[in-house]
Amino acid sequence: MKILLVRVSSLGDVLHNMPIVDDLRRQFPQARIDWVVEEAYVQLVRLNPGVDQVFPFALRRWRKSLGQAATRQEIRNFFRQLRQEQYDLVLDTQGLLKTGIIMGLAKTVKGGKKVGLANGTEGSGYEGISRIFHDISVPVDKRTHAVLRGRLVAAVAGGYTVNTPASFGLQAPDIPADQHAWLPATPYAVFFHGTAGAAKKWPRENWQAIAAELKNYELPILLPWGSAAEKTEAEEMAAIMPNATVLPALSMQAATLLAQKARLAIGVDTGLTHIAAAYETPTIEIYCASPRWKTEGNWSDKIINLGDSGEPATVDEVRGAIGILMRATSTQQ
Repeated sequence: MKILLVRVSSLGDVLHNMPIVDDLRRQFPQARIDWVVEEAYVQLVRLNPGVDQVFPFALRRWRKSLGQAATRQEIRNFFRQLRQEQYDLVLDTQGLLKTGIIMGLAKTVKGGKKVGLANGTEGSGYEGISRIFHDISVPVDKRTHAVLRGRLVAAVAGGYTVNTPASFGLQAPDIPADQHAWLPATPYAVFFHGTAGAAKKWPRENWQAIAAELKNYELPILLPWGSAAEKTEAEEMAAIMPNATVLPALSMQAATLLAQKARLAIGVDTGLTHIAAAYETPTIEIYCASPRWKTEGNWSDKIINLGDSGEPATVDEVRGAIGILMRATSTQQ
């Protein structure tokens, strides 16, 4: 059995595709499972030992230089490498024209199946034209969780039923010690405060109040950032939070380690918060402007989801969640 997964972006969507690998491995232990993903997320996918080969897809970079011969050759090389394999199942769980084209160009064995989404969920970027590349299109409810949506596509393709909590199967990143010298030797909390959408942000005074709360637990706070604007924001937050430290620029691997090792992760609806939840790090997910049903961590009691679109979590709710998670994890240690 050879299976190809096509889920190219973005960070959160790639992460939420991970449980498909665990599902398929339980059903087909000897299967070869390959994955096409945007090159920025290759290292994340490689943290899942259930994936055999990763095909880096560089559309974001290629678009900037399509007129160059080297870029066109790189695109040809990508598809040539992809088409060297013949798959029993090709699964497109993103439902876009670009992922449909990848599916269409992938080869299948005689009797192989190409399976994708028959429709999008509420507010998704689904593109119906992707269905022309399918042998089977799987309908999902308009409010199907991002993790379950992909798992249902794979289950229909593989002829099994989804009846277990999601398992992400991620190993800890293995990076040299000198690349994470900033990592404390003692327990710490991390605030994933940064997000591209301003509406998703949680007010700074709320973060300040939670920083004060964490003094009761003697937890230092680490503040990562991913852009110049986020760095400035982190520095301004640290200036009013005596127990907070701004981190240096982190690679994807280092940021993943930060999320995985935390004693407590608190973050808005963003990729690194979801990574912490995938590792079942004690995590508080704060929703401010996006529907909670889409991505909430619902696979572990170590994850508490607060707020919703237009109804941000309150400071008191987050304080209460901190108490619950700190008590629960203390009894487990």
